[in-house]
Amino acid sequence: MGLRLSKNRFKKSQNKAFENTSIAETNARHASSQTVDLSHTYGHHECQMSQVAEVDLHTHLNECRKNPGHVNFIPIGKFAMEHLPEGHHDIDLYELIKATADLTVRVGVNMVSYRRPQFFPNTSVRYPFNDMGGNKLTRSGTGQISVYRYVEGCGYNASGSKYNGLGKQFDSAHKVCTCSKCRQSDTPSKEWWEIIVYTAAHVVFDATEGDHTSCRLFYDDASSPKVILDQLHVINVNVERDSCHMKHVTCDVTLGGKLYAMDKICSDLWNKVRDKYVIRYGERLTFIVSHPHGCHKQVSVGQWMDNAIVGELNESMYLSKLTYTTSTCPGSSGARVYCLGFRGYSHVHNGALDTGLNYSSVDYCTKSTMLLM
Repeated sequence: MGLRLSKNRFKKSQNKAFENTSIAETNARHASSQTVDLSHTYGHHECQMSQVAEVDLHTHLNECRKNPGHVNFIPIGKFAMEHLPEGHHDIDLYELIKATADLTVRVGVNMVSYRRPQFFPNTSVRYPFNDMGGNKLTRSGTGQISVYRYVEGCGYNASGSKYNGLGKQFDSAHKVCTCSKCRQSDTPSKEWWEIIVYTAAHVVFDATEGDHTSCRLFYDDASSPKVILDQLHVINVNVERDSCHMKHVTCDVTLGGKLYAMDKICSDLWNKVRDKYVIRYGERLTFIVSHPHGCHKQVSVGQWMDNAIVGELNESMYLSKLTYTTSTCPGSSGARVYCLGFRGYSHVHNGALDTGLNYSSVDYCTKSTMLLM
């Protein structure tokens, strides 16, 4: 597929909002980096491998070479308005980041599939862990969840809509819950929730790995209770786009209802913030909530540099890939990348380039807002 890059770059005047932040001081090293051809460009993946579960993960955190001291990461419990750049002290933006964190999960995988390819598609770049088939070492990434409510097979997203952005209905062929408990019950629940986990394909490659995957919810600090989602079913993997979607089904009203309400808050805030900032010329703030080194949630804030068009989805959507200065570490692979200034959708973090920039998966963005860039 051909590649077109957005041409407008950061100007010094557009960076003033970031000049007084410690985050900006680090990111400024990359602000003049040259645009890279992303059509078949892959850097270093950012899964975290570990030998001895939690103890080993904290060792990796303390010995990190990419971001020693993690000065550009803010623990979610300490994240405050002043961590946002000048000109972005916006309560809606602040609440959006907090709401995003509520839906961010640590993804843990304990199996490497034998089906991993030798190389990334159409490249000679080796695919992560392709020579480790059958290995049961733990690796960690990040994901974000969306929640759908079903009543007798009629599906609704957190905004109450029955249709996704492409006009497809959420309805299920099933009229009752299919969780493990309901499958063994004579009276399965007619109401249930489907929790969809979005991450990267190099984190969870296929159904084999999905069967050995769990997600930790609400891991905000060292004292957070362990809330684990397992029994995950891989529903979609796209190796070329480097995206993976998994599903967990539950009729637990407490968990399902709580997550559904959180998703609604996040969705409403994202729509408000996205619409507010998309009309601001030169807007480039990017934030990521992830689990660096498999440890508790951290927020990082930076700027997106390029929105590279790698294909066309339909008459109104492009497929694109992002680069950005927002700090990430091993363990950040699969985290949602939120960019202000254009209508992008579900890009997730993929890895780091030798230039110092980070890059995303391929996902779609609207053609209309590309005209504003």
